[in-house]
Amino acid sequence: MTNNLITKPTLVVNCGSSSIKYALISEDNQYRITGLAENLGLDNARIVHKCLEGKKTEVNIPGANHKAALVKIMDLLGDQSPIAVGHRVVHGGREFSSAVQVTPHVVDEVRRLKELAPLHNPANATGIEAVEAIHPDLPQVVVFDTAFHQTMPPKAFRYAIPKEMYEKHFIRRYGFHGTSHAYLSKRASVLTEQEGPHGWLIAHLGNGSSATAVYDGKSLDTSMG
Repeated sequence: MTNNLITKPTLVVNCGSSSIKYALISEDNQYRITGLAENLGLDNARIVHKCLEGKKTEVNIPGANHKAALVKIMDLLGDQSPIAVGHRVVHGGREFSSAVQVTPHVVDEVRRLKELAPLHNPANATGIEAVEAIHPDLPQVVVFDTAFHQTMPPKAFRYAIPKEMYEKHFIRRYGFHGTSHAYLSKRASVLTEQEGPHGWLIAHLGNGSSATAVYDGKSLDTSMG
């Protein structure tokens, strides 16, 4: 591993309610290590850790929570210590329209928005707090899946409900998979050598799927609330 030492790597983390997906990415945006901690909190919890050169390590961590799993993940990284950690957070509400560096306020907001993403935001916040507890001096950045869609006009994000209900309960279209849609629209523009303002209809397909209309790099409308 030492012969292939990665300079200035970033650890990217996606915390679920009982899992952690992670990847160590070099400064030239290449995946060097990928892994999955799964079944957290259960007796069959484990980590599957894969290196670029093909080496695969499986570690049993019975009963481990997010913090214990992250401690082991950091240990598995060995001398490939990250200079920063990036977190994917599902819901940023109306408050966040771009990636932000983690502060106590940001963590509080992620938890406050749990009513809008009860299966995801609490786990996302737990992951942020776990890294903070393990490496308090390590910079952390949050990327919100909803941020890309903050450019939608009211006619796209407002529902046909009373204004009072919208303002009291924040019921509106937020859009999801924004990180994917943003990347795909930028990549498509590069591959097709488009110049000047142009539009794309982007589809994200997976366990959850959505389509987004993008013009001049901005989300105009999306199919997912």
